[in-house]
Amino acid sequence: MVGDVRISDQDRPGRDELVELYGSVSWGAYTHDPDRLVRALEGSMRVVTARRDGQLVGLARVVGDGVSIAYLQDILVHPDLHRSGLGRALISAVFEPLSDVRQKVLMTDAEPGQRAFYEAVGFTEVHDVEDGGLRAFVRFDPPA
Repeated sequence: MVGDVRISDQDRPGRDELVELYGSVSWGAYTHDPDRLVRALEGSMRVVTARRDGQLVGLARVVGDGVSIAYLQDILVHPDLHRSGLGRALISAVFEPLSDVRQKVLMTDAEPGQRAFYEAVGFTEVHDVEDGGLRAFVRFDPPA
C-alpha cells in the first residue's frame, strides 16, 4: 500500500482500463492497438498493478527469463499520482521475487526527470557503469 493505493501482483487489468492508463501518460504507441497491448501484458513474466478505489492508477511489468535477465518493460503512474512514491513502490514490487537476477534492464526516453528517478531506484546509465566496457544496442522494426 502507498497511501490509499493497493499494489497487487494478482490483478490483470482489462483492455479499456489499460488503454485509459497508458493514454493518461501519452503512450500512444501502446494505445493505438489495444488488443496488442493486452497480449503484451499476457506475455509478460510479471505484472504488478496499483489501484485506488478500484481504478487502475499504476502498472509495472517485466519481461525476461527470470534467471539471468529481467527487463522492466513498462512503469506507469497516473499523472495525478506522480511524485507520490508509487513508481518506486511498483518497481520494488515487480522486482521483489527477482532479487537473484543479475541483469535488471530498462530503456526509456531522454526526459531529464527520468534519469533522476531511475537512478534513485538503483539503475545506472550504461555509459556510467564503473566496471565498464558495456555497450547497449537497440533495434526498432516498423510495425507489421
